[in-house]
Amino acid sequence: MQGTPADLTIAGLIIAAVSISLSTFVTGHALLHIRRPQAAFGWIAISWVFPFGGSALYFLFGINRIRNDTLFRSSTPQPPLDPSSWPIQEVPGLEPLSRLGLAVTGCPLVAGNQVDVLHNGEEAFPAMLEAIDTATDRVYLSTYIFQGKAYDGAFVSYLERAANRGVTVCVLLDGIGELYTWPRTRRLIRSPNIRIGRFLPPRLFPPSIHANLRNHRKILIADQIAFAGGMNISQRHVITECTNGRSVVDVHFRLTGPIVTYLEKTFIKDWAFATGRKLKLTDAPHDHAGSALCRMVTDGPDDGLDQITALVAGAVSVAKKKVSVMSPYFLPTPELLGAFQTAALRGVEVCVVLPERNNLGYVHRATRHALAELLERDVRVVYQPAPFVHSKLLIVDDAYVQLGSANMDPRSLRLNFELLVEVYDSGLAARLASHFSEIESRSRVLTLHELANRPLPTKLLDGVAWLFSPYL
Repeated sequence: MQGTPADLTIAGLIIAAVSISLSTFVTGHALLHIRRPQAAFGWIAISWVFPFGGSALYFLFGINRIRNDTLFRSSTPQPPLDPSSWPIQEVPGLEPLSRLGLAVTGCPLVAGNQVDVLHNGEEAFPAMLEAIDTATDRVYLSTYIFQGKAYDGAFVSYLERAANRGVTVCVLLDGIGELYTWPRTRRLIRSPNIRIGRFLPPRLFPPSIHANLRNHRKILIADQIAFAGGMNISQRHVITECTNGRSVVDVHFRLTGPIVTYLEKTFIKDWAFATGRKLKLTDAPHDHAGSALCRMVTDGPDDGLDQITALVAGAVSVAKKKVSVMSPYFLPTPELLGAFQTAALRGVEVCVVLPERNNLGYVHRATRHALAELLERDVRVVYQPAPFVHSKLLIVDDAYVQLGSANMDPRSLRLNFELLVEVYDSGLAARLASHFSEIESRSRVLTLHELANRPLPTKLLDGVAWLFSPYL
């Protein structure tokens, strides 16, 4: 039986009222809580064009439910607002940058550290396994991708061996990152003595979808030794044994000294959030191991200030001679684009190394569309030939290094939970500058002429990809 015209009119009015209410709510919430105008405008537009579907997407993906989560709030008092009242370790020639780091993070520079460079899985994996094998107290591992069968399954084997001899072993896997491997690594770990945590795993009941909020940090703590950087545990990082043409070049870092305590605190904090269980921070002091000054920087959607963006822009702004940038995914924010352009206009040599062939084609296109702005201001951009380069580095004046897990793109700078370590050490900077120069010497220079002569369809596709760069 069909409804009367009056019934249909009432139903239409109800649907219209609900649609307007949903769109109005999304509009108000986005205006109050989303900091980026492009993102706010996008969500508002989609909620009015598709009131039900757009609003549902906003409720699932647009609302940051992490920032207000009390588990992520530090148990220590917040630093005072006046930076002049804080103790500071001055760095000759880089005092403004060291003060900025303290003001932004509230974390001091700590002296007495040693930072060693480990190239690819050939150097990083044996060093990590040795640290696990010699640990007597604790092993904490957090990674985005953990391929359990990588390196002949050695990581799973060594972790189980450590746990079985009484070492506290905790493994934190990202809920989305673990989906990149099969079989799942947590299924391969059979020792009941290993504690496994999953960071924001997607689930339907109860609903929990945080596809954009990933723990991208890579941390390994083995007693007095820490490892950090951008390298996942994957067979693709073992260049000499990867025969499928999908090898990945990367650098990782071994850290010893007092900075290890700060890295351990970060793991403990992430572990508490993911599992609801607390780990005790070791009371054993970390002896001075070298001359590097280090500061740990954590960033994520739980933080109201984009700390990594602020520190990258600050480092570039104080450069006097050269800025070297290496990132596999390069979609810098307007603030960082401006910092690179301004540095080049001041006469600083700015060089950006990108992979010749990106594993994400749409990112490659979006990046290529934006590079003209840098080339027009004499920023040097070079394409490193295969294999795919996954390194994330910033070197300033052969004196300062930023290393860690963050790419220079909106996902890392705004959405992911990332880890960065500032290192003030001329020795490390010189070694990495030499590595950078060697790569630069065998890379292809990108020119404005090449960009201008792209076929029109290519330019259009690049432009379309660039439109979505805030969301990539």
